[in-house]
Amino acid sequence: MMKMFKDIYKNKSVLITGNTGFKGSWLTVLLIELGAKVIGYSLKPYTNPNMFNVLQLGKKITHITGDTRDEHTLKNVLKKYKPEMVFHLAAQPLVRLSYKEPKLTYETNILGLVNLLEAVKGTEGVKVVVNVTSDKCYDNKELIYGYRETDPMGGYDPYSSSKGAAEIITAAYRSSFFNPKEYGKKHNVALASVRAGNVIGGGDWSSDRIIPDCMRALMRNETIVIRDPKSLRPWQYVLEPLSGYLWLGVLMLQNGKKYSDGWNFGPIDDDLLTVEELVKTVINLWGKGEYKVKGDNKYYESKLLKLDISKSFFTLKWKPVYRIDKALENTVCWYKNYSYGKNIDMYRYTLSQVEEYSNNAKELNLEWTSDANYEPTQEQELSSQMECEAKLC
Repeated sequence: MMKMFKDIYKNKSVLITGNTGFKGSWLTVLLIELGAKVIGYSLKPYTNPNMFNVLQLGKKITHITGDTRDEHTLKNVLKKYKPEMVFHLAAQPLVRLSYKEPKLTYETNILGLVNLLEAVKGTEGVKVVVNVTSDKCYDNKELIYGYRETDPMGGYDPYSSSKGAAEIITAAYRSSFFNPKEYGKKHNVALASVRAGNVIGGGDWSSDRIIPDCMRALMRNETIVIRDPKSLRPWQYVLEPLSGYLWLGVLMLQNGKKYSDGWNFGPIDDDLLTVEELVKTVINLWGKGEYKVKGDNKYYESKLLKLDISKSFFTLKWKPVYRIDKALENTVCWYKNYSYGKNIDMYRYTLSQVEEYSNNAKELNLEWTSDANYEPTQEQELSSQMECEAKLC
């Protein structure tokens, strides 16, 4: 793993905000294995159990417990550790919670971002900032085509609108303070935003998310309850967008002017399942279980949302490695091993899934799997396994 992503991350000082969350924990694992000096800035994990503690990641990195709404502390962290690269994942990430806590959602997802960008402005040495938003940042009309990076931002609910606002703020800071046209002259900061769909994988215990809801019910021998069985989502394995974020970070470091922009990372267009189809597959992989539909119309949730990943495919030479069946297999397998108990080293098992994914990506000759320096030419842009060690899989 250390030789992938052009060996760029080795000994790099990298700050992750929101590192105690689901995606933040997986990103932390990847950066540790890539040899980076990881600094985490986050609130305490908001679920119990949580991947951050299960993998004992606090012992493997420099971790600071803090809130991105705390401008003073955040600025001091950047000044003290002087990260070269920043991945901003800190957020209130749940749609349904945003209806209950709209003020918290806006403060965290908007003010927290502004505080981070202000801290970056006042810190020398930061070269790359990747702001992680969401596919829900788009003004979703529930159309059959995938949204492109040039489509309008929006959002029906507080969470979605906060992510749309975060995209607009990122673009404004990029134009006003980190303008690509002035890169290398007035500043040396590359700033990008990234959007991904419904991310699944082991280690997520969030409320009101279908995979954690399924896993909790199955582990307790309870019936899975689903709200809207016909909703269609762009499910993707957690390592898909994270490989895209890391690869984008490499390219931004090499050419900040060119890659400072917004980017979509999602599954291929036909790799979609309804909520009901996904639950049936999960039950089959688990080996037993049942579900029931219990409608809940208290909060509006979109029924269809797709991303167009053409820009990332052609310009970054990035594409998904797994189809949905493999993504679900690995996800369920992770929880099975966790449920087995202390005889399983979950950090080592997580690494086995990373290694398997990396080997599959290498077989596809994806550019990020090489350690050689790479900068795609205009012509290239226009042209278009480790065995599982687990006892239960």
